[in-house]
Amino acid sequence: VFSPHPDDAEGGCGGTMVRWAREGKDVILVTCTNGDKGTNDPNIKPADLVVTREAEQKAAAKILGVKELIRLAHPDQTLAEIPQFTEEITRLIRTYRPEVVVTTDFQRRYRNHPDHRATGREVMDAVSLHARNLYGYPDLYFNEGLELHIVNEVLFWGAENPNVCSDI
Repeated sequence: VFSPHPDDAEGGCGGTMVRWAREGKDVILVTCTNGDKGTNDPNIKPADLVVTREAEQKAAAKILGVKELIRLAHPDQTLAEIPQFTEEITRLIRTYRPEVVVTTDFQRRYRNHPDHRATGREVMDAVSLHARNLYGYPDLYFNEGLELHIVNEVLFWGAENPNVCSDI
């Protein structure tokens, strides 16, 4: 599960993560940002907020049955500006070799945070091209030994016209 911020996946597909964990599936949660701009309270400093959000997400991951929580820890509101972001996602897909990848719907109209768009878009680029293509980040194969991987299914939370419903 690729989440833009440290609260998005819990609300977007938390019930599904619980169900999968209870079924014995390994749920890996990747949070792309550190949550440093997730408040409008001028009394909370970004560095303090990062610590709070990390603790909250670790607690939530434990409740949800997440096997491993990975924090890429990019600053909020910057994902579209990070050239290596797709490579990081591709590396994780090749490392963990998931059957199913879940992320936010990057095509949502009218109300879509830039970090949500970037996460969904870059996850799709990694799944549909880079994780399965030798020369999509060839160093991952030639230098790191990460084999190519084809993901069987991609699910998006927050879709305007969903075609899958997860019975939780």
